Amino acid sequence: MPRMHNDSSRLFKTATPSTKKAIYIKQNICYIAHERKGRKMKLLGIETSCDETAASVVQDGRDILSNLIASQVDIHSRYGGIVPEVASRQHLLTAIPIIQEAMTQAQAHWSDLDAIAVTIGPGLAGSLLVGVNIAKAIALAQGLPLLGINHLEGHIYANWLEGRAPDFPLICLIVSGGHSDLLLMKGHGDYQPLGRTRDDAAGEAFDKVARILGLGFPGGPAIEQAALGGNSSLHRLPRPWLKGSDDFSFSGLKTAVLRLVADLSEKSEKADIAASFQEAVVDVLVTKTVAAARRLGARQIILGGGVASNRPLRQMMAERSPIPVLIPSPILCTDNAAMIASCGYFHLKAGEISGWDLDVAPNLKLT
Repeated sequence: MPRMHNDSSRLFKTATPSTKKAIYIKQNICYIAHERKGRKMKLLGIETSCDETAASVVQDGRDILSNLIASQVDIHSRYGGIVPEVASRQHLLTAIPIIQEAMTQAQAHWSDLDAIAVTIGPGLAGSLLVGVNIAKAIALAQGLPLLGINHLEGHIYANWLEGRAPDFPLICLIVSGGHSDLLLMKGHGDYQPLGRTRDDAAGEAFDKVARILGLGFPGGPAIEQAALGGNSSLHRLPRPWLKGSDDFSFSGLKTAVLRLVADLSEKSEKADIAASFQEAVVDVLVTKTVAAARRLGARQIILGGGVASNRPLRQMMAERSPIPVLIPSPILCTDNAAMIASCGYFHLKAGEISGWDLDVAPNLKLT
């Protein structure tokens, strides 16, 4: 560790224990950036924003050494949606075992880590608090830098975990249960918002339509499965283009499905409606994303978020795009901690760390 200046040394001796810990961590950032040049950096990522408890160790922001996810889908499916209090309590039960197993699978000790990255929002407040407080405890106990990560930015960095790194400038489409965001990314941390949902996000619309059709929860996989046996051209559902804007809107499409279901006579028609709905959503997402990429001269399109695991969306985006499309594997599209650790790595390289007053931000935005 580099020696402190004489004045700094005197201040350090008279500082409170918490201040000394903060000074140590600030020095540790310099140590990581300069003394360990050429050494591979390992980060522990923790994700508890919704109903998945996840932990991962990632090396140099690219190489996944472990990636564990404990899903609560079986618990919440009986209620037809996520119950926040139940999710929080389940995180309390599973977080520590998941973190310990992630460290074991990565064959890593606490002394091997360079920082702790944790999701601070957006998400469910109670769920976020579990992850953030555990991350704080580990970072403080081990003398490691703490990095608070935006969950949406984490979805973007899932694209750095496989194959070749994306090329800037690029268009990012983040589609999940609560978000549909289109951004221009010019470099690490350099985002220009283009459009976002005005009402229902794509994933939210999938969940609501699945409920209307009686297909169960979560809606995305249920709609995709039902659509396999359906005819997508049987019902021409509206496309909410919102001309002159890169924004999205799926509320009207959901209402159109509700009206169709009122006249539903045979079980087989559910598959046709599911296929027609899915095609309408995918058509809008792909058309708007490709148009933005053409207009802004992007070199690549990348996707992130749970809806990005939808096979028709992945296929149509690749077919229609004039530039390369990068989409993470389905396991990295849904909530996971590897994307949080990867994102944290690039923040750490930039010298950005969080203080001990780090708090959750349930309504956090990316830009």
